[in-house]
Amino acid sequence: MKPITMKRRTALLGAAMLGALAAMPASAKTTLDFYYPIQVGGPLTKVVDGYIAKFKEANPDIEVNAVYSGNYTDTTTKALTAAKSGAPPAVAVLLATDIFTLIDEDVVEPVGDFVKNDADKAWLAGFMPAYLKSAQVGGKLWSIPFQRSTAVLYYNKDAFASAGLDPNKPPKTWAEMVAAGKAVTQKDASGKVTRWGVGIPGNIGSSQWLFGALVAQNGGRLMNDNGTETYLTDPKVVDALQFWVDLSTKEGVHPPGIQEWGTTPQDFLEQRIAMIWTTTGNLTNISRNAFKFGLAPYPGNPKPASVLGGGNFYIFKKAPQDQKDAAFKLVKFLTSDELQADWAIQTGYVAPRDGAWNVPVLKEYTAKMPDALVAKNQIPDSVPEFSTYENARTTKILNDALSAALTGSKTPRQALTEAQTAIDRILRPYRR
Repeated sequence: MKPITMKRRTALLGAAMLGALAAMPASAKTTLDFYYPIQVGGPLTKVVDGYIAKFKEANPDIEVNAVYSGNYTDTTTKALTAAKSGAPPAVAVLLATDIFTLIDEDVVEPVGDFVKNDADKAWLAGFMPAYLKSAQVGGKLWSIPFQRSTAVLYYNKDAFASAGLDPNKPPKTWAEMVAAGKAVTQKDASGKVTRWGVGIPGNIGSSQWLFGALVAQNGGRLMNDNGTETYLTDPKVVDALQFWVDLSTKEGVHPPGIQEWGTTPQDFLEQRIAMIWTTTGNLTNISRNAFKFGLAPYPGNPKPASVLGGGNFYIFKKAPQDQKDAAFKLVKFLTSDELQADWAIQTGYVAPRDGAWNVPVLKEYTAKMPDALVAKNQIPDSVPEFSTYENARTTKILNDALSAALTGSKTPRQALTEAQTAIDRILRPYRR
């Protein structure tokens, strides 16, 4: 197979982009601010700058001012502050879970309002339904999927083989994951564990994300689609948290307490944990390791399920109309099949459009790295991340409850019951 050189990738992408760009006529002279959640000077700024330069070539009368605004939290804060001061960005990439906060603050306009002609409708129809679902509230489409991700199971094939397991058969159910975890867990002569079977990060910032997957695997759900109700005392939710706790306290296959999100990839690379739950965004880093590993869909109980993450494009309501119209053009360009294919290769994000996976550069990439297809194939079985009105407050309450259960200070039922009561007080005014 002919390797994908940088020159060849650029040529293929450029040729594909030209056709898409030719269909995008220039508008009246317009300057718009585009808030994007990365640090200034980071490697992705060069990628984004390159895309914007291509957009400007086709739209010389639109000036895009890219504002690299820090992490997601920083970007949301800056965008809200700018909007309330009367000078909002025209468009920003913010977390998909910010949707209810942004609606409640009345700062964004439904992106669906800009979809007017057959070309717009065809473009919109190209997005995977699972990703569009998290952008819809009250029958309206409020944002457009862009840099999306999902979480998958990474497993050490060498550890599986040495434990007598088939390295090409990852666990498909909770019971199989526990059994495999026990087989690959290792202890030294003193009885100290030197390699754990499985690690599911549970620190603040990741716990609600991965817990959503556990709940979905158990046939439950954390919240309703309108962001006004949570179901934390549902037996399926409580049982999912009990299973997570039991992995350590009962089954002995998980590190005690809370597994840290930030250290999990390194724990896997240094073979301290044989199976980890983490984002597809770690694939490039982990692929440089010295042992054989595999990616697999999350196991189920019995149905497999994962949870979606990442950011969407939002268009701000009080930006001038010409800026909003230009922003919609930019959004369409940045979410074209051709560009999303390139974006997936360069970043590890999961292209949220089916057509992107048929673009030659991405097809060639996945032929060389088929593990990249695991996340894509898992999307139909994935659910939106926990998101409600007053999301920062409700997420903290849920994460505190998960922490209390994982550290043993409260039982799963007690922690979730208290969290449900607290969240009910917050969400009650929104149930109208």
